[in-house]
Amino acid sequence: MEHLPQRGTYVPARATKYCHACGSVIDAQAFVCPPCGVMQLAPPGLDSEKRVLPALLLCFFFGIFGIHRFYVGKKGTGLLQLLTLGGLGVWMLIDLITILFGGFTDKEGEKVVEWI
Repeated sequence: MEHLPQRGTYVPARATKYCHACGSVIDAQAFVCPPCGVMQLAPPGLDSEKRVLPALLLCFFFGIFGIHRFYVGKKGTGLLQLLTLGGLGVWMLIDLITILFGGFTDKEGEKVVEWI
């Protein structure tokens, strides 16, 4: 039997969504579906406002200087890349691959996924 709130108490309504794997109704903020255990797609608003194309071009042409990291707000690692010439090109190559495959994040940890 479902527990119902007592009369006169306020219960805020939570947004729900459907699991993309099993179709169960789950909390809109859920990262994993409780009934089936499948990881959910990222809710809108968790992606960075920064774009992939500028980050990719900056990394390709000026990657050893860390300019692409300054673009996404990572000033500390950008400065470190600038001083070490991108770890002699190693960081640049890793960042280039990460940007291409959608794993590059901005300073808040939000993924840079929109191309244009």
